[in-house]
Parts: sequence; structure tokens; C-alpha cells
Amino acid sequence: MTSLPRVRVCRDCCCGTARKHPDVDHDALLDRLTATTEGVAVVDASTCLLACEKSNVVVVQPARAARHRGARPVWLREVLDAEAVDAIAGWVRAGGPGVSEVPPSLAELVTTPGVLGEAVL
Repeated sequence: MTSLPRVRVCRDCCCGTARKHPDVDHDALLDRLTATTEGVAVVDASTCLLACEKSNVVVVQPARAARHRGARPVWLREVLDAEAVDAIAGWVRAGGPGVSEVPPSLAELVTTPGVLGEAVL
């Protein structure tokens, strides 16, 4: 287990697919997120997080120390552009959940977990 925040990017049945979002370069967004959080977070492409109606779903998990202080993962929906990815990266660089408030530019993307909720994490 890492002490860094973890960012899970759903890439399975519909999140991250050209079928559902044909005008989005999903690979470029994942590469951008990985590059802009290098050294401050672990970025994982995940199997289905069971929130398909909210795609593209990204879950930002707190660092271990923040989690021990009660911070919880934050689920984001419709992460479909570089602006959202950059806001996530900036938030994670600032500490992420439990350390830094969700940036205003991401507030409208905050959503509830998929049907399995945090059991997936």
C-alpha cells in the first residue's frame, strides 16, 4: 500500500471508450493525468467501477495519512477534457482528499459511488 493519494480512472465497458465518447482522446487524458501527477500520486486504470451512467468516472483516494484522519475517496463523473484532468492533477498535487478542498472547477463533477461503492476500492 502506498502512502500517496491514488487516482483510479475507470477504463472498461464504457468509461474511456470511443463508443460512448467518440470525440474524446481517452488515452491522451490518461497519459496527461499520469504525467502531471508523477511523484505525488499513483494513477491506475481500473476495471468497471459500476457507475457507467456517470462516465468517465475517476475516483481520487486520499493518501494513507489523510485516510487515517477520516478522509474518504471522492468520486468524479464526466471527466472528459483536459481542464478536468488538470484540475484533478492540481488538487492531488495540493494533497487531495482530506488535505485540500475539492477545487470549485471540480465541485460540479463530484458524485456518489457506483453501485458497489467503496467496496471496489
